[in-house]
Amino acid sequence: MLEVRPAVRNLKRYQPPLGDRFGLRLDFNENTGGCSPRVIERLRELKPEQLACYPEREPIEREAASFLGLQTEQVLLTNGVDEAIHLVCEAYLEPGDEAIIVVPTFAMYEICAAATGARVISIPAGKDFQFPTSEVLARISPNTRLIAVANPNNPTGTVACPEDLLLIASSAPQAAVLVDEAYFEFYGESLLSQLGQAQNLFIARTFSKAYGMAGFRVGVLAGATAQMENLRRACSPYNVNGIALACLPTALADQDYVRQYVGEVRSSRNRLQEEFSSLGIPFWPTQANFVLARIGPSHSDFVRGMKAHGILVRDRSSDWRCEGCVRITAGWQAHTDRLLVVVREVLQAIGRVEKTSA
Repeated sequence: MLEVRPAVRNLKRYQPPLGDRFGLRLDFNENTGGCSPRVIERLRELKPEQLACYPEREPIEREAASFLGLQTEQVLLTNGVDEAIHLVCEAYLEPGDEAIIVVPTFAMYEICAAATGARVISIPAGKDFQFPTSEVLARISPNTRLIAVANPNNPTGTVACPEDLLLIASSAPQAAVLVDEAYFEFYGESLLSQLGQAQNLFIARTFSKAYGMAGFRVGVLAGATAQMENLRRACSPYNVNGIALACLPTALADQDYVRQYVGEVRSSRNRLQEEFSSLGIPFWPTQANFVLARIGPSHSDFVRGMKAHGILVRDRSSDWRCEGCVRITAGWQAHTDRLLVVVREVLQAIGRVEKTSA
């Protein structure tokens, strides 16, 4: 009888609520207005024969590397950050190895690491979800082969300082240290320029958030040249589809659009945090394109109430120490205008805050 490997059989299943996503989608941290109009124009220019050809990744990697200020050999385009995580885990983890993550965080680190048979060590974040540098350093052992950190973190929006991440990398030279900068544009700080300081440091970026290209499934993984050569051995030459490759240079060229959207997000997240503060709803200051707030025991009613008004938000109450928490994406300010009105209405309707007199 065919049986799956125990490591796979025992995996936690990651099932984001993808079904029935109609309305203003503030649940998946997507760009709330979509990609650059120039990308749409580029899509319209594609010819049938281009779609009939296998995708050629390397020329676009050269453009991506130039944009990032890196050598082409340091860069690998991936099928979103998810594939980057998978490749790093497959390349460096064996059964019995240890992988360190800080919880709560993006679920795919644990899933991809555990699928190899590695032992996942979950270190709780500190007070107010601060990054626990000392605790991470204390758990590093000769068996540590992966340390994965989202910076800014999802679902909290908190950050680890660059100096601490470099210290972790230098303290675990036998481990791949993967820093996931999916929300970099909204934060503004990166370790990309520090790749030369640590041969075991990897940086992942996505074009799903600020660039509004989540449906294209394209990301980038960067690291030391020798290590990236190893990862290419484990990667399909056709991992990124031709449509994404055709459109990525256009997206990179339209930095005015990215800057405009990032500015809108930063204003929107400030407004959302100010609204929660005025309503007495606890939240965590964020450097990403979302806000995590503790609605409390009525969090499910809040999510349902928002959906009834045509706005989707994400229940994160099952994450570590996120009981009663909901995550809300910050996007274009026009969307935030509507969001703030509905948030107050729903919180009043479920009795979480008092109704104001006319």
